[in-house]
Amino acid sequence: MASTEVTVLGAGVFGLSVAWACVQRGAKVRVIDPGGPGAGSSGGIVGALAPHVPENWNDKKAFQLDSLLMAESFWREVEDVSGLSSGYGRLGRVQPVLDDRGLALARERCAGAEVLWGDAAKWEVTDTPPMEFAPPSPTGFYIHDTLSGRIHPRRACKALAGALVARGAEVLRDGAVQGVVIHATGAAGLLEMSEAMGKSVGNGVKGQAALLEFEAPESAQLFIDGVHIVPHADGTTAIGSTSERDYDAGDATDSQLDDLIETARVAVPALKQATVLQRWAGVRPRAKSRAPMLGTHPLHEGQFIANGGFKIGFGMAPKMAEVMADLVLEGRDAIPECFKSEASF
Repeated sequence: MASTEVTVLGAGVFGLSVAWACVQRGAKVRVIDPGGPGAGSSGGIVGALAPHVPENWNDKKAFQLDSLLMAESFWREVEDVSGLSSGYGRLGRVQPVLDDRGLALARERCAGAEVLWGDAAKWEVTDTPPMEFAPPSPTGFYIHDTLSGRIHPRRACKALAGALVARGAEVLRDGAVQGVVIHATGAAGLLEMSEAMGKSVGNGVKGQAALLEFEAPESAQLFIDGVHIVPHADGTTAIGSTSERDYDAGDATDSQLDDLIETARVAVPALKQATVLQRWAGVRPRAKSRAPMLGTHPLHEGQFIANGGFKIGFGMAPKMAEVMADLVLEGRDAIPECFKSEASF
């Protein structure tokens, strides 16, 4: 029997990951994106794979937990096949505890993690953070979770594209659409649906980040007052990111990034003299439901959608790819109800 033909429109992390899952199951896959792999928001520089807090459990948090636990084997296989590094590492995350109320809440969440995460990972409160450049903490305590990971977004997209080609798939800037079609077109796809349906289905949210020359490749990442500080394996450290609904140019940085860099440098004295190597801005796809939008496409009958990764696209990608391949190739629907496309209407 001939293998199923699949065309994926969009070569961000969602599109490439779904394509990879389909290739792994024997499908003949073509990925089409005029900008090439990682041309949109998936070509960013931060790469914080961080979980939601272990409380008020729901399907979204359970799905994310599964995906973060799948990440190591997912990216290892991509790297083995492509011969390229994704920058993945599960090195955990540290957060300074800012006040007594936060300390009490952090300790409550320790118990929640024991129940919800089980032996897979820990959420603990410590006065000795396991990292090289720990910032001062007003309470003297820190939250340390062992579930968080890091990835280098651009390199990860390049590695996925390389693995696809190595397995016989096509990754093109233009080409004929054939077979089963999966739309993973990011913010542009959300805008298309909103205009066609006459109501908001989702939107693009501008984010800004910076890459600093600061080497701490084996260190945990930091999360301080909404700012991610992520050391990468290549001797750089990323700072991000902003979330801006109103903006003039999605591809240009501005003073808000200056403020973000200064916030990080004040919080982490070790970064004060670090040179800024790169400034980045991009538009991330945010579905109205705030969850990924997966399943059948609301506009294109018989076709499928994988969109709305927003800030957690890389963390959700391994599990998202699995359930989309289940649906597209096997007709098996394991997508949580809150992720289905109709949940965003």
